Amino acid sequence: MFVRPSNPISHRLARMAFILACVGALIVAASGPLHRFLELDIEAAIAVFRYGFYVAAAGATLGLATILPTRPGDRRRGFVAAFLGIVIGVAASWVPLRWFLQAQTLPAINDITTDLGSPPPLVATLPLRRGASNPPAYPAASAPLQKAAFPDIEALVLPVPPDEAFRRADQVAAAMGWNVVARAPAEGRLEAVATSQWFGFRDDIVVRIRPQGTGCRVDIRSKSRIGEADLGGNVERVRTFLARLKAEG
Repeated sequence: MFVRPSNPISHRLARMAFILACVGALIVAASGPLHRFLELDIEAAIAVFRYGFYVAAAGATLGLATILPTRPGDRRRGFVAAFLGIVIGVAASWVPLRWFLQAQTLPAINDITTDLGSPPPLVATLPLRRGASNPPAYPAASAPLQKAAFPDIEALVLPVPPDEAFRRADQVAAAMGWNVVARAPAEGRLEAVATSQWFGFRDDIVVRIRPQGTGCRVDIRSKSRIGEADLGGNVERVRTFLARLKAEG
């Protein structure tokens, strides 16, 4: 009876694929906490993030290259190592790849507002932006880019008085996990800070409520403190807020 000899080189490469994928996944995962908790410079943290992607992708590629020679009938351990290298490598590579694709398809803006002509100004959050690389003023160049990419971002008109709309906006902000730093119902202004869980990026938010007819108009603005592009984070936040606020009625 003929028995196919095992392939020790393929087995070693399969184990290497598994190790590379795991190391890459750890590097990608650590990049956020390094910035958020250890205050590693954002450029350095993004570099760590990028190199973690390279290592994870290398593990997945090596796993694909070795999984066929290490079929279950050859040696099960080598097959499992190669398979896990592919799975872990692809999973660890997905977020960096998705960020890259978003950067290629979304406009390079970091400030989203429902009122392009007169964006709600940041007031209470201004002192909190000390050291932020993005200035607090709304960049005029962002208006045509936002209008072209996100034409659905518009003010919300509610058939309720401003004080009732303010109460609902406050509830939605709390439900979305924002840190509300200012409540000024007499001015129709609510300000908050949203912090991302992974990198700890902080975006400043201001909600403005003004009377309009028998109801009121609600505008919102969400602005990143750092980064030329927000990868769609601010627009998704604005969309979610407006949808939830509208559903409150």
